[in-house]
Amino acid sequence: MDSYNIVFEPDGKSLEIRAGATVFEAALRAGIIINASCGGRGTCGKCKVTLGHDGSEVLACQCKVHRDLKISIPEASRFFDQKILQHGVERDITISPMIRKKLIEIKSAHPAGLLENLQDPSLEFTDQALADLKSFEAALPATATAVLFGDKVVAVEAGNTCLEIYGVAVDIGTTTVVAKLLDLIDGRVLDTAATGNPQRAFGDDVISRISYGETEEGLAQEQKVIIECINKLIDQLCRSSNVSASRIYELAAAGNTTMSHIFLALPVKQLGQAPYHAYSVDAYDKPIEQMGIKIARGGNVHTIENIAGFVGSDTVACAVAVAMDQQTEMTLCVDIGTNGEIILGTKDKMYSASCAAGPAFEGARIGQGSRAVDGAIEKVSIKNGDIEIETIGSKPPCTICGSGLIDAVAVIVDQGIVDYTGRFVSPDDLKGKIPDALASRVVDIGNHQFGFILAHQKHGMDKPVILTQRDIRESQLSKAAIRAGIKLLMKKFGIEDDGISQILLAGAFGNYIRRESARRIGLLPNLPLERIHFVGNAASSGAQMVLLSSDCRKLAGHLAREINYIEIAHELEFQTTFADCMMFE
Repeated sequence: MDSYNIVFEPDGKSLEIRAGATVFEAALRAGIIINASCGGRGTCGKCKVTLGHDGSEVLACQCKVHRDLKISIPEASRFFDQKILQHGVERDITISPMIRKKLIEIKSAHPAGLLENLQDPSLEFTDQALADLKSFEAALPATATAVLFGDKVVAVEAGNTCLEIYGVAVDIGTTTVVAKLLDLIDGRVLDTAATGNPQRAFGDDVISRISYGETEEGLAQEQKVIIECINKLIDQLCRSSNVSASRIYELAAAGNTTMSHIFLALPVKQLGQAPYHAYSVDAYDKPIEQMGIKIARGGNVHTIENIAGFVGSDTVACAVAVAMDQQTEMTLCVDIGTNGEIILGTKDKMYSASCAAGPAFEGARIGQGSRAVDGAIEKVSIKNGDIEIETIGSKPPCTICGSGLIDAVAVIVDQGIVDYTGRFVSPDDLKGKIPDALASRVVDIGNHQFGFILAHQKHGMDKPVILTQRDIRESQLSKAAIRAGIKLLMKKFGIEDDGISQILLAGAFGNYIRRESARRIGLLPNLPLERIHFVGNAASSGAQMVLLSSDCRKLAGHLAREINYIEIAHELEFQTTFADCMMFE
């Protein structure tokens, strides 16, 4: 088969690729990740590149290679980091990691002698530990340190390394990946590192990732990029903390069910087809050699249990972190995102659900939407009769991110600029009812459609930022999915809004939205603001606790089994509840 030379500018990277491959595939091979939030289906229009030979603009995911090409990739089409939440909640735990060390005297390189020193003849030696002992035959050290994991000796290190025991907790989100380096002796978080999930190149949402991973090759690619991403974060943590990766003995990972499956290279096809069952909901312990994680020889990779096809180990980790096992009053924990996950209940009974909210709150399917990047409008309010906005990084406004979208919708609902169905009111009908400055922002954008100008075009801006009727509808679909899920779980307990004692907002997005705006558009139950709390990246905190405490590891397994999963779409009242939740009050 013919192959062609592709050069990417301004990167200066080049490669040979087979005829018929897409420009998107070529970029991926070259190590350049292009923004393809639709998963390469050609529907999002965000992977535009320019062909050097004729200057034409094409979609990288649709343009096939049939000649040598020079390709220019604009910044807008590149995957880049965004504002990422790293902090979470803390819970008092007893530090008792699965990894421990014991100092021993070495009299021979034979395992029997080592077992005698360890005073536990039931211990098993892994191949790595036996290889370590064999390496001592040439020069026997006076003392050595046995590294133990459960009932196994997983490594033997020369000298006394008992004070060097580290682990990494990782939250593999659909959008972001957060890693924490921990001292397993005292539980300290030495540093935190985070980045965007490079799997975004295969699609913004889990359905796109599932579709891409249905083939063996696609799944291998998705696993490869997340393993590389985690290894880069580990390297970054080691450099910043002056810790050797050879002293990191375990990695504990949490993620939604799709992310967990991809990380382990488990089949994902069934996750995208009714009845959406997971290949496995079990916890896994895998040697690093099988996973390609670059930590200590003999190290372990632990993945937390999932609950169901769309309620994963990140929800379990969140439940551990916020102590759902100890809640005596009705508690609602919500992770607002593309795959919104909900837990409602007390320590005696809990229900969980997944809500296919779609990516509107993460900037996708919004005309000028984006993730939380510099220049994105993140706050919208009314001041002196007109709109006031704040952008990330105080840059000129260029897009709107999820928190800004919720604020903007709350403002125009509150001002009566859209009616209870979400439809724009005509400018003529608004005259005299709202301040002139606000009314002037409602403009005809063509095809008998109105839009609302959030930011007029000024110096440093390519164009004004406008919220359209379609954007309003997308936000309604997203908020209705989550609110309907909450209502249907409330019905299981026979309660109304005031029956909920507290709402815990988890996840990166939940911690950047304004509670009053989320409540105003009907995303959250109508509770006093003092009963709505931010708990940060609780999934990351839960993974940290599972890494530090064998009790928390057992608790995670217990909660995964005890939390009752409800398939919202199969509930008889789902359609009517969803339709009701589309409306604004």
